[in-house]
Amino acid sequence: MTESQRFDAIIIGSGQAGNPLAYALADAGRRVALIESRHLGGSCINYGCSPTKALLAAAHRAHAIRTAGALGLRVAAPEVDMPAVIGRKNRLVELHREGIRKNLTLEHPGIKVLHGHAAFVGPRTLMLTPNREIEAQKLTAPLIFINTGTVAAWPDIEGIREVGALTNETLLDLAELPEHLIILGGSYIGVEFGQMYRRFGARVTIVDTETRIMSREDEDVQLELQQLLEAEGIEFVLGARARRVSRGADGTLTLTADTRQGERRLRGSHLLVAAGRQPNTASLGLDLAGIDTDEHGYIRADDELRTGVPGVYALGDVKGGPQFTHISYDDYRIVRDRLLHGRRRRTAARPVPYVVFTEPQLGRVGLSEKDAAAQGVAYRVGKLPVYHIGRARETEAPAGFLKVLVGADDRLLGAAVLSEQGGEIMSMLQIAMAGRLKYQQLQNMVLAHPTWAEALNNVFAKLRAPQ
Repeated sequence: MTESQRFDAIIIGSGQAGNPLAYALADAGRRVALIESRHLGGSCINYGCSPTKALLAAAHRAHAIRTAGALGLRVAAPEVDMPAVIGRKNRLVELHREGIRKNLTLEHPGIKVLHGHAAFVGPRTLMLTPNREIEAQKLTAPLIFINTGTVAAWPDIEGIREVGALTNETLLDLAELPEHLIILGGSYIGVEFGQMYRRFGARVTIVDTETRIMSREDEDVQLELQQLLEAEGIEFVLGARARRVSRGADGTLTLTADTRQGERRLRGSHLLVAAGRQPNTASLGLDLAGIDTDEHGYIRADDELRTGVPGVYALGDVKGGPQFTHISYDDYRIVRDRLLHGRRRRTAARPVPYVVFTEPQLGRVGLSEKDAAAQGVAYRVGKLPVYHIGRARETEAPAGFLKVLVGADDRLLGAAVLSEQGGEIMSMLQIAMAGRLKYQQLQNMVLAHPTWAEALNNVFAKLRAPQ
């Protein structure tokens, strides 16, 4: 083993918190080691935000061509060339990876990028096992940041690891179109991939133990989105517990599940496991550093992202809580401001906006009705079906609704926007919430016509107490 190397800071994981933190620390004169066991860029660049949205763009475009007749256009049905679709996605991913590599290695000389697996051997000491055939080395630093993210969780189902089941990561590299894609999990990943592959032309069945999809959402959101997806031909098998998966000699995959109607056997060509996430912590040697985890393996960290070991922080998905790229990036800003600028901010006070990139999109921020009821918060709700919006009828996008919750002080508590441009409309409402505007200030605002956002005037006009 070579002599140990000392740095001012070590970051494990090149994700959406790790990379910008490396830049900031290096720019402040710190000597930084950034360790990555696989590809630079973390989940967002490699198998999350960027590649999935590239594939979604192709699926949405194919759907737009198929449904162009409603606008009076006569076009031939699209032919989906999956190798070309995957190839375009791969080029975009490589472009992002190369940009990150240049930023880390050429534009920030204070950063040393190390490829390999890191594990703790002491409170602030790591052993790096390189990917290449060179000796392991010991690394030490007074500051260590764990940004190792999560991977797909595999449910305890007989045969599931032997049948060639796919995860959200491996499905992105499948250059063939599944004839029948069975998806285990009806939450955000499941519905996005389900609609995507249905629009590519696959038959899709979504199986979930819950009786409704996306169990964290309000009932009206769950039912509306399920009906929209069913109208596109997606089958749902809900309240079902999968027991066994097998693959026959002809390649057909069979999933056996217990349902409320009895045993059911679903046959398909491919199986996607989208039944949750688990943290990348099992091989980090956290016990040797004295770093605590919860019962699921997530690192315990306080609302300033500090673990129980001084100088060691947990950033992004690996600490549990909301698992979104923008939350990981904000973790970086919290740590940066504390260490470099003497400003303290806590995770507990920040909003958690998110978008489910189905079509229509679901933009969510703040409290849902379910949240408000659980917390005993008084609210009024304003809700407008999208088909009442002129722009929706003109563009043949009449599905969904806009819903806003308002508190006793007339300020916004939260919103669910299931519509075309749902994420963008939600972001407008988030800005209003940050500015603590009263709903009357938005209701009386002059907005451009015809836009989706101007429909908010009508949403606020419908405010009422919950039934």
